[in-house]
Amino acid sequence: MLKKQIQTTDAPAAIGPYSQAIRAGDFIFYSGQIPLDPSSGTLVDGGIEEQTRQVITNMRAMLHASGCDFADVVKTTIYLTDLADFATVNEIYGECFSDVPPARACVQVAALPKGSMVEIEWIATVKR
Repeated sequence: MLKKQIQTTDAPAAIGPYSQAIRAGDFIFYSGQIPLDPSSGTLVDGGIEEQTRQVITNMRAMLHASGCDFADVVKTTIYLTDLADFATVNEIYGECFSDVPPARACVQVAALPKGSMVEIEWIATVKR
């Protein structure tokens, strides 16, 4: 199976030894996005709403870089440092998916990179 790296400067650069995304066959596997500003590489100011909106902005940039959009997403995993933020994240996340939302898991974790409150990773199908 052919494996191809996908990257864009419109989303934050990887902060470790990993790719922003990898295409393998008919799927693209995206590394988790935290609320980093792509131009500065720093965490955005604000609370869970601002952080979630930045993660969605980063997701959109990665999807566009791979020729996809939110309709192509088939699976997501949301990581939260506090499940009390679930309703806010869920509302913002729901704005992206209309017809058939992807399968999803949401878990609380002890901590996320750079002190982030939210991280989302996802898998999309490749448009034919």
